[in-house]
Amino acid sequence: MIQDLKILLRGDADRIAGWLQKSDLRSSLINYCAIIAAGSAVYGFTVGIWRAPLQSLYTGIKFPLLIFLTCGGNAIGNGMLAQLLGAGLSFKQTSIAILMSFAIAAIVLAGFSPIALFIWYNAPPLATKSAVLGHSIMLLTHVFAIAAAGIIANQRLFGLLRRISGNHVTARAVLFSWLAGNLFLGAQLAWNLRPFIGSPRLAMQFLRDDPLRGNFYVAVWHALQHVFH
Repeated sequence: MIQDLKILLRGDADRIAGWLQKSDLRSSLINYCAIIAAGSAVYGFTVGIWRAPLQSLYTGIKFPLLIFLTCGGNAIGNGMLAQLLGAGLSFKQTSIAILMSFAIAAIVLAGFSPIALFIWYNAPPLATKSAVLGHSIMLLTHVFAIAAAGIIANQRLFGLLRRISGNHVTARAVLFSWLAGNLFLGAQLAWNLRPFIGSPRLAMQFLRDDPLRGNFYVAVWHALQHVFH
């Protein structure tokens, strides 16, 4: 397993392409889902710790759920895009490739956990007048970390897509379409499943009473205003 993870993280196109050809779907689902659950849960605990230990527990549960919902929500769309753009991947192979990318992202996020804890330790604490600033700093930090992990994960699969499709342009088109879809859906689902960090002005909850109110992008804009104004 460790050796396979090293191959996956290196993005070894030849070896990974062989896995897609021979891979058992059920076994792949179990293995990659376990990696996603473990890595994203570890990172999720660091996301909510600024608000309270209970919020950290809530987020550690919800963060893997967010990734699985994003993956499942885009499964059909990503498979259709791979077919339409001529990637040469079947729906089964596309599903496994997407799970691979999310597994890589989960491992990268787990690696970001010490950095997130360092920023949490140095951010304005909850009990001070600067709590809103602290919340904004934590929000922007995690948005950047999650986006970076997603980009790194998809980039690791670029060689695989190029090898299978035989075309650099096609591979890049598929890669960007998958990345855009995952980031867009993931961002909105994150808003609907909030709170992850936990606002200092609101009660601690597993889910908000108004999950469909507002959107992720407005929240990020307000956080930027708090940090730079």
